[in-house]
Amino acid sequence: MFLDSVGETARVETVLEAPAAVVIEAHAEIMRRHAPEIHVAAIGDSITAGSPWDDDPSIGWPAAAAEADPRLRFNVRAVYGKRTDEISAWLDEAAAGAEVLVVQGGSNDLAQGRAVADAAENLRTMIRRGRELGLRVAVANVLPWNNGWPRAEASIRQLNALIEGMGVLVLPFHDTLEDPEQPGRMRDDWTFEGDHPSIAGYRLLGELAFRLP
Repeated sequence: MFLDSVGETARVETVLEAPAAVVIEAHAEIMRRHAPEIHVAAIGDSITAGSPWDDDPSIGWPAAAAEADPRLRFNVRAVYGKRTDEISAWLDEAAAGAEVLVVQGGSNDLAQGRAVADAAENLRTMIRRGRELGLRVAVANVLPWNNGWPRAEASIRQLNALIEGMGVLVLPFHDTLEDPEQPGRMRDDWTFEGDHPSIAGYRLLGELAFRLP
């Protein structure tokens, strides 16, 4: 028996090829378990709330991201139907004690007929405030909207193009769930009812689209 660099028992095999990979993987898992927690504030609308499963914290992209990376501890402030100007009111409270801020929103602005430029400016304001608080900031772009297609398609793509230029990490929610055979729409099994992701869709957002800034 040998001890690795963090004092855990490590296996050493006489055959080097495959067992060497096993030892490396085991060491990586030990390092993850002993890594410090990372506190993430996530603010947004129903997409961050995990609608229509708002009351089940085990469903949603933050839950899936935390399952994929056990270091993550999320403080989620998100409510169905809220626009970016409403979401911004929660930022300071949600960010208390956090190191990372994830801003998500914009779909309700578009659904309620607000200007794309106004939604973009609200997102920029939240990003700027997060940086003033010393946080690492990421922003999620807007998902495809099956029930709003095709009327909302141009506005969604315009807002997402503006999000790309905001100078922070962009979480690619849109492309992660977009159906390549039906551009502008989520794949059928990745949406619950044409407005929100399915459980499988939320899992993909947490596992594939989320990254730490």
